[in-house]
Amino acid sequence: MGSTAAALAALPAAAHAQPADLFFERAAMTAADSRCNLFTPQVSAALASGAAQARGAALRAGADPRTLAAREAAARSYAAGLDCKSGPLLAQAARVQQAYSGYSRLTRMTYPGDVADWRADRGTGRNARWRLAQDATFGGGRMTFGLAGREGANALVAVAEFTDEQTPYAARLVLRDGTRTLGPYLDARARNQPLSRKLPPRGATRAFLAEARSEADDLLLPKGSEGGWAFRFPVAAAQALADLDPREAVAVEFLFPGERVRTAYVEVGDFAAGRAFLQVASR
Repeated sequence: MGSTAAALAALPAAAHAQPADLFFERAAMTAADSRCNLFTPQVSAALASGAAQARGAALRAGADPRTLAAREAAARSYAAGLDCKSGPLLAQAARVQQAYSGYSRLTRMTYPGDVADWRADRGTGRNARWRLAQDATFGGGRMTFGLAGREGANALVAVAEFTDEQTPYAARLVLRDGTRTLGPYLDARARNQPLSRKLPPRGATRAFLAEARSEADDLLLPKGSEGGWAFRFPVAAAQALADLDPREAVAVEFLFPGERVRTAYVEVGDFAAGRAFLQVASR
C-alpha cells in the first residue's frame, strides 16, 4: 500500500498538479474518508468543497465532463480497495487534516468566475443574511441571487429591485435540463460570450417556479436599494444548479401582468464549491 501516499501526496495544495489530476486526488481522498472516517466533519466538508472547486477548474481548463465523471468513478474504485488502517493512508490523512483545518476555520470566501463572482459567508448571527450570493443587473432592475437565511438555513432566493417600482407576481429559474442534453451548450470558439448565450435552447431547459414571494429583508437587498421583492425557489433547484457545468449560465425570469418578462442572468461558476463550503459551518 506504499503507493497510497504517493498517489494522494498533492492533495492539500498541489500547485504543480493539473486540474484534472487535482480533482482525482481530492475525489479519491473524499471517497477514502467516506469509507474510513478519516477526518473531522469540518475537514470532510472542506475537502468536499475543494474537490468541487477542482472539478470546476478542470472543466474551465477544457476537460471533458464525461472524462471527469470517469475519473471520479475511478477515484471511488481506487478508494474502495484501500486498507483503512494502512500506515501510508493514515499518514497522508493526517497531513490533509492539518492542511485543511485552517481552511475549515475560514468564514468568508470569494469564488471568481469568468463574468461574475460568488461570495460565500458562513458566519454566525441571528439575522437573515446572504450565505452565497452573486449580483446581476438587467433591463429595469438589479438582482442578488443565491443562498440566504439565518444560521443553518440556506434557501435559494432571488431578491430584485425594479427601477419603475413594478411588482412581479412570480419568478422562475430556467436552466439546462440534464435529462434532455448530453452536456452544456457552449461555443469554445467564442470568447467573452454574454451569459444570455450560455443557456441551451428553450426545449432543452427546465424551470423551477418560485414557491414563495415576499417583500425583501433590508439585509438582503442589492446595495443601495430601498426596497424590493424576494422569491424563494424549491430545494431541488439548488441541487439542479450545483449539478451544472461552471461555464454555464441560468436565467431568473420575473413575470409581470400582461405577459411581460424581465430576465436576469447568473453564471453557474463555483456554486457547488461555495455550497459545500457553507456545509462546514453546519457540521
